[in-house]
Amino acid sequence: MAKVLALTDLHLTADGARIIGLDPWDRFEAVLVRALADHPDADCLVLMGDLAHRGEAAVYRRLAARLARVPIPVIPMLGNHDRREAFRASIPGMPLADGFVQTARDTGPARLLALDTLDGPPYAGAAGRLCATRLAWLDRELAGAAGRQVVLFLHHPPFAVGLPGMDRIALADPEALLSRLRAHGRTHLVAGHIHRTISGSAGGVPWTVLKSPCHQAPLDLVTPDSTLSIDEPGAYGLLLLTAGGIAIHSEDATLPRPDRGHDKASA
Repeated sequence: MAKVLALTDLHLTADGARIIGLDPWDRFEAVLVRALADHPDADCLVLMGDLAHRGEAAVYRRLAARLARVPIPVIPMLGNHDRREAFRASIPGMPLADGFVQTARDTGPARLLALDTLDGPPYAGAAGRLCATRLAWLDRELAGAAGRQVVLFLHHPPFAVGLPGMDRIALADPEALLSRLRAHGRTHLVAGHIHRTISGSAGGVPWTVLKSPCHQAPLDLVTPDSTLSIDEPGAYGLLLLTAGGIAIHSEDATLPRPDRGHDKASA
């Protein structure tokens, strides 16, 4: 069995700025330390975009210094709050493909694909987009998977989840992506962007959305506002990859660690 850690929507800020009263750096550090302590045998750590809340170079430089102390490989990704030029200038040596922040990694029985869905430059809105170049890269990586299960990480979900504000800024033209995944088969999507743990399927393609280390989104099926945020526990995702399939856990890592020797109940 192979393990993969995933954190999404860090929203790290400059100069101590807080989000709904929360310090994103403190929350990120707490979740990262907990994830690495819980799973020191993880193969890699995927950071699924919205690394910086406002795309500041200073934030990326501070993040790079912190990631240099992470003992496992790190796969960075970008979200709509990020800025590709500042990221590339501030964190040199990170994986790129065709000029985009995306990469492939074979881990145990699976191929991990981190796909760049950031629309820009120019940066016109919060929705995601895939150009012909990125879709061609995906086609090549899917073709080279050689029968492996594919886990596709992307920031923007290519499906609706029932939250009007977030559905409005999902991935544009989702069918261009989903049709490729249906044709390939044996693919699981893992997305961020929504700040909520959700699972489902889109036209036969299974998917999972992971929550943030920082602030979360309420279950509001009415309000057309993508900025709704609440203070709930910060979390990391854990993927367990086997020859038979994939299991994905979401762990609330800012809650007290459970006492595993007490309060046991039979299943």
